[in-house]
Amino acid sequence: MSTRERVRALVDAPGFQRLIIAVIVINAVTLGCETSPELLASHGWLLHTVDRAALTMFTLELTARCYAHGWRFFRDPWNCFDATIVAIALLPTTGTFSALRALRVLRVLRLVSAIPSMRQVVSALLTAVPGMASIAALLGLILYISAVIATKLFHRTSPEYFGDLGDSLFTLFQVMTGEAWSEVARDVMTHQPLAWIFFLTHIAITTFTVLNLFIAVAVNAMQSQVAREPDTDTTGQTVQELVTEVRALRAEMRELQPADRENTPRS
Repeated sequence: MSTRERVRALVDAPGFQRLIIAVIVINAVTLGCETSPELLASHGWLLHTVDRAALTMFTLELTARCYAHGWRFFRDPWNCFDATIVAIALLPTTGTFSALRALRVLRVLRLVSAIPSMRQVVSALLTAVPGMASIAALLGLILYISAVIATKLFHRTSPEYFGDLGDSLFTLFQVMTGEAWSEVARDVMTHQPLAWIFFLTHIAITTFTVLNLFIAVAVNAMQSQVAREPDTDTTGQTVQELVTEVRALRAEMRELQPADRENTPRS
């Protein structure tokens, strides 16, 4: 076995992957602890040491994976994602680049690529982006139409909420999320009692219909992603591979059976 194959076996081993996940979690905890002035004052040296050790571990792990897989390393989008995260962490964080220290927390995102179930969720969401974009465009169109109507109907009654198109868009977006929408509606209904018809219609269309379409598209994408994932047994072999091996063994047994009969001595 060559050196590259040994390194590949090491970085692809489940135990090594669990170690990387543990380092990511520990680094995430230390980055959170650095936000506490008390902990930073008393244990700052320890937090900085753990942070540098984690970054060193990530860099060595990424270098080993790149060496083990060669140029094929960059064909996997998740490997490119990991490389980008580590590259951001290696940027200088002193002087004019001191603001980049906040970006160190992006290292926690490596959990997405390290845990297969998270990768599956993110992949499903990415495949749902086109459908969600269409729904978002539809939602924006509905909000625009509703804002124009609300501005013309309520700009004199409630200029605070519907004084112009921008105020109406923001107010109707707030109403759509269900945040204090009753206060807005009651303020308008004080002068226009039938305004409840507009608000209930707006909520029914945007909240109960359009927003639920986002959930439907995401769930459909998740089901499609799960259907595309190959079934795997505990040893890591796919079911199709096992079936192929069994068929090959049966074929070998059939070939050996005539030879066994010929070699059997007759009584």
